[in-house]
Amino acid sequence: MNGNREIEVLIVEDDLRVAEIQKRFLEQIPGFQTVGIAASNLEAKTLIEILQPDLLLLDVYFPDMNGLDLLKETKQKTKQMDVIMITATKELDKVQEAISIGVFDYIIKPVVFERFKQSLHRYQDYHTKLVQLRKENLHVTQQQVDKLLRKETDGTGSERPYLPKGIDPLTLVKVLEVLGKVHRGLTAELVAKELGVSRTTARRYLEHLVSEEKIEADLAYGTVGRPERVYMVNGLSQG
Repeated sequence: MNGNREIEVLIVEDDLRVAEIQKRFLEQIPGFQTVGIAASNLEAKTLIEILQPDLLLLDVYFPDMNGLDLLKETKQKTKQMDVIMITATKELDKVQEAISIGVFDYIIKPVVFERFKQSLHRYQDYHTKLVQLRKENLHVTQQQVDKLLRKETDGTGSERPYLPKGIDPLTLVKVLEVLGKVHRGLTAELVAKELGVSRTTARRYLEHLVSEEKIEADLAYGTVGRPERVYMVNGLSQG
């Protein structure tokens, strides 16, 4: 595995429109390359065997297979290939099964680009560390294992939450403070104005907090234009 080359990704998704969206998302994240799209059981197994990608983006339900069964089979045969589930499946037992088999991440459709990018950046970080460790030594220290498992310490030995690239802990606290001051949902644009940052930056922090279940997101329908995504502290209802 060459640490300098792009991470090769195989998309396994029977809805080709969704697969194309994922491919376009990947094209916006440096360091990744889509090597193929598989829409069936046979295509998936054939491309996995031939291409041997680093990472699989895998759905659960297909007309001719269950993605979790493919995941089990793949993990038995190709232990060095990682998997991120991208699915509309929300059943807890399916989520638990995917985690127990060993998925790197589990993303629920419809996919928000910021959440997708966050996951891919985490995987990129993990993959880079793994490649470097392979070059250095076949044995690892506890600290190196903790870094691979995304467990960072604060210098005193206490574990601190893993934060993806581009997420500053102090700014994260400020975003939560802004949302805590109001009794309604705020758009990314309003949060951006309060913090004095760009809307893109505000959305990145807000989507991170949603993924960590620190806040909730919903759609607000205005009098004109498209519905806007609004963010609020947990338990706060819109309207």
